[in-house]
Amino acid sequence: MRVLHVYRTYFPQTQGGLEEVIRQICLNTRAHDVRSRVFCVSPSIQPRVVRRQEAAVFRAKLDIEVASCGFSREAPALLRRLLGWADIVHYHFPWPFADVLHLATRVRQPTLLTYHSDIVRQRALAWFYTPLMRRFLASMGRIVCTSPNYFATSSVLSRFEHKVQVVPIGLDRASYPQASPAEIEAVRRRHGEGFFLFVGVLRYYKGLHILLDAMKGAPYRAVIVGSGPTEAALKNQAATLGLGNVTFTGQVSDSEKVALLQLCRGVVFPSHMRSEAFGVTLLEGAMHGKPLISTEVGSGTSHVNVDGDTGIVVTPASRKALRDAMDWMHARPNEARRLGEGARNRFERLFNGPLMGERYAHIYTSLTARRSVRGSTKTVAKLSPAEVR
Repeated sequence: MRVLHVYRTYFPQTQGGLEEVIRQICLNTRAHDVRSRVFCVSPSIQPRVVRRQEAAVFRAKLDIEVASCGFSREAPALLRRLLGWADIVHYHFPWPFADVLHLATRVRQPTLLTYHSDIVRQRALAWFYTPLMRRFLASMGRIVCTSPNYFATSSVLSRFEHKVQVVPIGLDRASYPQASPAEIEAVRRRHGEGFFLFVGVLRYYKGLHILLDAMKGAPYRAVIVGSGPTEAALKNQAATLGLGNVTFTGQVSDSEKVALLQLCRGVVFPSHMRSEAFGVTLLEGAMHGKPLISTEVGSGTSHVNVDGDTGIVVTPASRKALRDAMDWMHARPNEARRLGEGARNRFERLFNGPLMGERYAHIYTSLTARRSVRGSTKTVAKLSPAEVR
């Protein structure tokens, strides 16, 4: 079975949680005879096709980005060629340009959409976009939501309740590298240990400006891994506050990220808006047995982090609540380790990658079986890298 994933960005151009989710789906459905490709737009298309372990990544040239939505004039033609290869088209929402692509190219393959987040910030634009969005969602064969929490609180998903299925995000521990003793020691020399760790794309809804406020005068360190649109503003804020206890690392290698996860006191995830639908970094922390700090925004973050069992859940956008949680973990290492063990146990039970792969493979099979019953056929077109240059 051939599955084409469609999203606005992907590795190696960007390194975010949603990209990791797509990677994990590709890797963990492989055991069920699923082959994957990824379609995205990128400011760089050299090379046009990036060969990765989990999938080949086909990139259309990004022409312009408006309100975090990328547009590409060459995307429709490239997508049409890739449709000749695909048995299933798997969209990742939100990316409004994908709605246009889907309807303009008249996709005939069975379709699936993973609903990662409501559109929260661009409310004025959402008013114009809503009719297109509803038509797009209505055309999907299945809509997957990543947590029961988000499904229960999304007014958009409630309109399509009959076709929504909950599949929590899962990670395969084997897909992460082992950090060597030398790598761990190098990270320890740079950052020490017992620090609080954030990993992710630096975006407006991540609440990192609140974390910086909370770190003023703290007797421990915070390490912020990643890059993104708010990076310059956050560094300026840290300089203004005189925060010598906060380090911005930029993007790091996977093995360095693993070393940071092993050395940290806990993972801090201060996202304060529903744009943060799940929090893959929370899963990565849980996988490494680390206690978690997150906020209650009515999303999947509180499906991963259960207050008192796996970590601490605090009021969103509260500098004091965030500082109190970090102070508590710093002062009570034994109790923090107990929460970390709870986080690891919950991860193994609910969020492992093979379980997620099995669930998605079942959905793919059910969609293609439904099409076979209807007697539909298609001709598979071969697509080489040369054809899409």
